[in-house]
Amino acid sequence: MKSYLADAAALLGIPSHITSLAVAAADDLSGCWSHRDAHALGVSAKVMAAFAGVGLNESHLAGTTGYGYHDVGRVAYERIMAVLMGAEAALARPQIVSGTHAIVLALSTLLGSGDTLCSLTGRPYDTLRQALVDHPRALCRRGVAYCEAGDIDAMLDRRPQVAFVQRSRGYASRPSLTIADIRTLVSRVRDRSPETLVVVDNCYGELVELEEPCQAGADVAAGSLIKNPGGGMALAGAYVAGSTQIIARIADHAFAPGLGGAIGPGLGATRWALAGLHRAPRTVCEGLKVADFAAALFSRLGYAVDPLAGGKRTDIIQAIALGTPEKLLAFANGLQRLLPVNSKARPEPGHVPGYRDPVVMAGGAFIDGSTMELSCDAPLRPPYEMYLQGGMDLAHGMLAAMSAAAAVSAVGR
Repeated sequence: MKSYLADAAALLGIPSHITSLAVAAADDLSGCWSHRDAHALGVSAKVMAAFAGVGLNESHLAGTTGYGYHDVGRVAYERIMAVLMGAEAALARPQIVSGTHAIVLALSTLLGSGDTLCSLTGRPYDTLRQALVDHPRALCRRGVAYCEAGDIDAMLDRRPQVAFVQRSRGYASRPSLTIADIRTLVSRVRDRSPETLVVVDNCYGELVELEEPCQAGADVAAGSLIKNPGGGMALAGAYVAGSTQIIARIADHAFAPGLGGAIGPGLGATRWALAGLHRAPRTVCEGLKVADFAAALFSRLGYAVDPLAGGKRTDIIQAIALGTPEKLLAFANGLQRLLPVNSKARPEPGHVPGYRDPVVMAGGAFIDGSTMELSCDAPLRPPYEMYLQGGMDLAHGMLAAMSAAAAVSAVGR
């Protein structure tokens, strides 16, 4: 490993002191990475069984246009997604364009004027909170009561129609929630407010553990198809999964009552969504290894990281506390220069729709916005944490993280 990594780093202009730290980091992670590979076998078996169960054939890959009636590929894909999410049914298609779109679609279906929505995991990530609370046409401006702070039991005593759970940490300082954590939260909801529906934002967490939120008792799970389930190949889309009755309601709300999930053309995207889903266990595993490596490398440089290298993970996000805006910019630029698309770009902070603060991000993906492909982003606010995610190829992820480390190191402590 040492000589190969040194040669690769030298070719890319990465300084030798970063390479030395990287070699030590990779050596320490060999046992952890073997465990990640073994775990991915179980996830792969789930995916293979789901594909075999629907009897996929060439006709499913043809795609449809127009209304999308009788789209057998869409039906097969949504059946596979339902099985993998541990749900009765799923709505998964390019007409739902993002995880935020999927979550808001589910919540706006399940909530009406006079109902209460409680976020059990505190303040949601910026774009979702805008859609729920802050925007003039937000859900809570239409008669839905909302709470996100305080004791969970006190919130549940309000008998909310929906309890919302955000699995991944987003830009918060808390850890991401494991499936065991979600199961505990669901149990508290069932004990305290049995009629409350539990909706989980599953973004960044799919196929990391062997179970998904619906298997932990959640009523609905929602996420993006260009994150984990897309395997770096899905062209667009998002999903909601849950009971047959709830998904039928959401489909009616998304399209039209009485039409529901019967319409929605594949537009040639189904082939790529299926191919990406089939390879997703491996790409997720690679992303976890990239996160391990970045954590190990930056901890050796003296930075706090969460999760720790080799620790239990429930999503693909790695937080690195860099401490200053200058280092956030350096990291983003160091990563960007080794991304396959727009490597000549130089990230600068800017205002992004839905975010309170300027955000700096590095992204050079073949699928625009894909966070299964390697990327990073950070709001320019204390504690100035960088969030690294994705990476479908460990070699690329290691070298790009080393480039980011070199750029941060050049700023100095």
